[in-house]
Amino acid sequence: MDPDNQDLKPFNDFNYQGDDRSFSLIIITGLSGAGKSTALNVFEDLGFFTIDGLPVTLVPPVLSLFSRENPRNYRGLALGMDLRQSDFATEWKKVRQELSKASIHLQIIFLEASENALILRYATTRRPHPLESLDLGLEQALEKEKEILATIRSDAHMVIDTSGFSIHDLRRVIQEKWEYSGQYFSGMRIHLISFGFKYGVPSEADMIFDLRFLPNPFFDPDLRHMSGKDQTIVNYVLNRNPGIDYIIRTRDYLAFLIPLIVEEGRYRLTMAFGCTGGRHRSVAVVENMADFLKDKGYLVSIEHRHFNLG
Repeated sequence: MDPDNQDLKPFNDFNYQGDDRSFSLIIITGLSGAGKSTALNVFEDLGFFTIDGLPVTLVPPVLSLFSRENPRNYRGLALGMDLRQSDFATEWKKVRQELSKASIHLQIIFLEASENALILRYATTRRPHPLESLDLGLEQALEKEKEILATIRSDAHMVIDTSGFSIHDLRRVIQEKWEYSGQYFSGMRIHLISFGFKYGVPSEADMIFDLRFLPNPFFDPDLRHMSGKDQTIVNYVLNRNPGIDYIIRTRDYLAFLIPLIVEEGRYRLTMAFGCTGGRHRSVAVVENMADFLKDKGYLVSIEHRHFNLG
């Protein structure tokens, strides 16, 4: 990174204001083996731009570079802090002072685990601790790491002990703890696909709904040229039975099911709704379900896969 590059915004001037929230910087650090990479994956799924293994001295230039792009595409930055610089504690104090002067919403998450849990994890992965050397064994490396990170641990907004956690447990805990900060939104991303059975079932679908029992507008010459996006088709398919009952029962089912899926730590769910050609019934139902799920606070995307083929 060239310090003479005049395009870089001075760090102290960095003050991104998004649509309705301040730009967030999440620093994820802690003991090696405590789950930092998993935590970064969680924030990536929550819409953050993530960088792992970042030396503390690179935090200001990374923020300046990021401000040159379009941060509105992201909820903020989540940085996995790298402790493998000899002057970590000193440099962190300097960077912390700079951050306090800038208008940045900073949250620090510190992950730790018991010595026994960390030793077991290293034995399982067979990877060396970053501070291990010929003169420093694993237990000594863990102790040295605790000393190096003591300062940033004291600054942490969240300290999470992952000793007895699975990956899914850590995901759930971060979601629950992040909720209080006002920066949380449901991590569940739901992708809805309308498709035509005669063109093939989407292989990536977690759930498939067959809509071929609903009345088919294709057989009415006056309706055939329309699609499920037209209100006339919506009325034909969904505003009479069995369409009315189907929408009510399916909404109730999803309202029951999706929170249970979220509790299991899943972040993506793909549901495919199929009719014969993928233009009328499936499109109308997907549009209806999308509105319902958005009202529930989920992130919803739509794909009408065979819309122009049906």
